[in-house]
Amino acid sequence: MSSQINRRHFLKQTSMSIFALTASATARNLRITPLRDSFGLTARTQLLNLVNEERANAGVGALKLDELACNVAEQHALDMVQGVFLSHWGRDGRKPYHRYSFAGGTDATEENDSAADHDDGPAGAEDISRDLILMHRSMYEERPPNDGHRKTMLAPQHTHVGFGVGAEGSHVRLSELYVARYVTIDRYPVKDRPGSTFIFSGRVLDPRYTLQGVDVCYEPLPSPPNLAWLRTLRPYGLPEDRDTLMPRLPPGYHYDDGSKGSIELQEKGIFRVPVLLFRKVSGIYTMVVWIQQGDADPFPATQVSVRAE
Repeated sequence: MSSQINRRHFLKQTSMSIFALTASATARNLRITPLRDSFGLTARTQLLNLVNEERANAGVGALKLDELACNVAEQHALDMVQGVFLSHWGRDGRKPYHRYSFAGGTDATEENDSAADHDDGPAGAEDISRDLILMHRSMYEERPPNDGHRKTMLAPQHTHVGFGVGAEGSHVRLSELYVARYVTIDRYPVKDRPGSTFIFSGRVLDPRYTLQGVDVCYEPLPSPPNLAWLRTLRPYGLPEDRDTLMPRLPPGYHYDDGSKGSIELQEKGIFRVPVLLFRKVSGIYTMVVWIQQGDADPFPATQVSVRAE
């Protein structure tokens, strides 16, 4: 099974649902190798093998493990387990693409989160191992229309993935961060002033893909939500407040709105465009590069966030 991403739908709602799980006897019937003491390499390898088996069955390419995505996912999983909540938002109010970008990532991401809460005492290493497989399988086995996690796992544009595990007492959290890596981004200002302009540039790595446009999305600076808000399940997405930048057209041509485009496209997939931080108040701007292969639907290849204040 393959899935396509509608551009506007992706901007509105990157992850469609969150699945909360209470560990039960079902989990204890599964057999897998226990985690290592660090809850690190073994768990990640098991989950990577599992998701790649699922993707192979769906006829889409295998994923590689991404260390940065693992680190970002792990920090979020630990945040969730320490606060005993399940959310795409962290206790600092940031969303998945904020966390990945401000950690140094520039690729587009989608996040799956899941939870297991034991009612019979603290979870041991074997309990946690079983919980992780059950949580992942529960998301994979979703059915339409509530199959957002499954679509994320099987999305053909993803190239990498990171897994993060948090466990404390009777609580276990799993965060999966799926990555689409097709573009390199040149150095840019992580912080800038509202109303300023900078050059956003980079290169599309695979010549089979062409750049279709860049969305510059604005949202207010995040603020820490209370735990009651974090414990209410909700999807996340990119903000609707945005400017759309288009490739520059040859002389004599223009788009339907009369504009001629501002993205300069060069050989070997190189592009550059002036980006205006268009609000005069503080906030976060996220640059989303859209690319396309042939007649297929465009999909996002970057989520580069800049803090303006």
